[in-house]
Order: sequence, then C-alpha cells, then structure tokens
Amino acid sequence: MENPSRDGPTSIMYLPDDCLYIIFQKLDSGSDRESFGLTCHRWLHIQNSSRRSLQFLCSFGLLNHPSLSQSSHGNNVFQFYSLLNRFRQLQSLSLSGCMDLPDSALSQLQNYGSKLQSLYLDCCFKITNNGLSSVATGCPLLTSISLYRCNVSDIGLETLANSCLDLKDVNLSYCSLISDHGISALSQKCRQLQAVRISYCRSISGVGFKGCSQALAYLEADSCKLEPEGVSGIVSGGGLEYLNVSSLSWVNGGGLRAIGAGLGTRLKILNFRICRTIGDESIVAIAKGCPLLEEWNLAVCHEVRILGWEAIGFYCCNLARLHVNRCRNLSDRGLQALRDGCRKLSILYISQCHEITSTAMELFKFLRADVEIKEEEVMCIAPVWAFQRFR
Repeated sequence: MENPSRDGPTSIMYLPDDCLYIIFQKLDSGSDRESFGLTCHRWLHIQNSSRRSLQFLCSFGLLNHPSLSQSSHGNNVFQFYSLLNRFRQLQSLSLSGCMDLPDSALSQLQNYGSKLQSLYLDCCFKITNNGLSSVATGCPLLTSISLYRCNVSDIGLETLANSCLDLKDVNLSYCSLISDHGISALSQKCRQLQAVRISYCRSISGVGFKGCSQALAYLEADSCKLEPEGVSGIVSGGGLEYLNVSSLSWVNGGGLRAIGAGLGTRLKILNFRICRTIGDESIVAIAKGCPLLEEWNLAVCHEVRILGWEAIGFYCCNLARLHVNRCRNLSDRGLQALRDGCRKLSILYISQCHEITSTAMELFKFLRADVEIKEEEVMCIAPVWAFQRFR
C-alpha cells in the first residue's frame, strides 16, 4: 500500500526488478510461486524469467491432456515457439512423449536455446537429424541430452558432437540407426563425456569407444552386439565405474576378459545378467583386474564354474552384493569359495541354483550370518554417485 509520507510512494509495485527477483526466489511454497505471476504483467515476467526448468505435459498416460503430443503440426510449432518465448532462461527442458513434435519445432532453439544445458526428447518419434542439427546450432552449452527411441543417425550425432563439446550425459537407447561411426564422433569430440546409454543399439559393436576419455565412467549397453574388440574399446579410457553389458548371451567364453586386462581398475558395478556363455577365463581375469568391485550381477551366467567362483571368493575383497540367480554350475564347492572369501559381502541374491544342496546353503547361512540372503532377482543398483552425476 502507498505511504503518503513526504518521501514519496513506497508501494511494493515501485520496487526494482532485482528486488522482485529476490522476493520470488525466497518463496518456499510452490503455490505461492505459481500465483506470483497473477498479480500483474510485470510480476508474471519476473516469474517466467526466473524459471530454469520445464517439463512439458506430454508424458504417456496423459492422453486426455491437451499437449504437443496431440496437436496438429502447425499448432505444435506455434505452441513450442510460445513456450520458449515465454521462458527465456531455461536450463532444462523435457519434451519427452511429444510423439508428433516435428523437426521444425526444434528450429526455435536456434533463437532461445543458448542457455539450455539439459534436453530430453524421449520418444519424440518424428525428431530426425534435421531437428538434432537445430539443437546443435542453438544449444552450445548442452551437457545432457536424451534421444531415447528417436530416429536419429550417425550424421545427426556427429553434428551434435561437433557443436556441443561439453556433453557429459547422452542417452541413445533404442536408437537403431546409430553405429560405431557415430559413437566414435561422440567419444572423440566430447572429452568430458561421463555417461552413455546405448542399450538395444544393435549396430554398435563398441569399437567406436576406442580412445575415449578417462571421464567416461558410466555405460549402459544392455542387449547390444558387442564384439571382443569393442569391449576393449569401451574400457580403453580407464575411467569406467559402472558397466552394464547384460544379455550378451552370444559372446564367446573369453570375450569379456579385456575388462580385467588393466583398464577396469576403477569398476565398482558390473552387470553380466544373462551373459550365458561367459566362462571362467573372463571371470578370473575380471576378478583379478577389478579390485574395487562392489556389485556383480552374474545371474543366468551358466558357464561360470568352480574356477570362476573361487577367483571371485579370493580376489573380490570389496564385493558387497553378488547376484547368482539361476546359475546352473554354481555347486556346493563354488558356494564354499564365496563363503570363505568375499569378506565384505553383505547381500547374496540366490535362487534356482539346483547344484547347491540344502546342507551347503544352511552352512553358508550359519557361517556367514553377516550376509543377507535374497531370492528375488533384481537389477544392479546404480550407485549414489550415478544418480548425483548422471540424472
């Protein structure tokens, strides 16, 4: 309210924008922050320009909500333009689920994407290399991008890598048009790259990672057709801490031994679930060469035999969680090796291991009361640092 004093009006409406920005930032209540802009156009501008993150309501399951995923082509572009014009300071933008969003909409990022650091385009099925080119041109500060199930190829990925040199987190899962050529461009140009997801990219053998930076610490490669040479490329940077190569059921028995050949010394979590043919040669090499391992998923790894189990028990001194569900060749002797070794083991996921007798199991429980036995099969638990750095 105005004060009729001789010093002039003191209404809050006369406060400079800097003060209003501070007031807005100090609001703890979400409802207060949302209603702040209802006061007047000036306050609405303060609210809009303070927003740093936006998730558009195009998520699956919100099919009754008017969104970019349901609008016509022309409306899509107009709505997206209005969105970017209103929120000009965005650092994070999610358009995941906007299945009909066209490439032309992303051209607006050339005018409004200069501050954008994170972009999520999951299941934007109509986004192609042309749209990715607009992202590359308009978002030079981009550090994180998710292209899950997008129809982009090596050409688009190379364009992105040439412009967005600060990329740290890239999700390419189910991008079937991406091959080792695109991965090579990404890993060679973006030397700060920390996390890559290439699950179900069947055209990637892994050789594109050869010579990658030591910064690469996190790789999801579930159900990929990795070659032994590609596995060597994946670990070539020497910085990996988390590696998921599950469902490599076709790999030869020693195909993963490169992981333990000297460049996997930082690995903390390995997921080999359903790598049915991985043999003792690889297991022994990895157990010896990866001393920091904290979790190892070997569920359904049928060819791991006594030499492998004994190596795990003897060398994996930091192993806290081990998955051995449905391992056909885990016998009483192998269980004894795990029992007598692995002194830091805290959780053992074990079920349907038919070569283990009830006597051996009860003896394990008695002598290793410090180990929690769990029968349910679960995926490897991503470490705390993974969620902090790559989410």
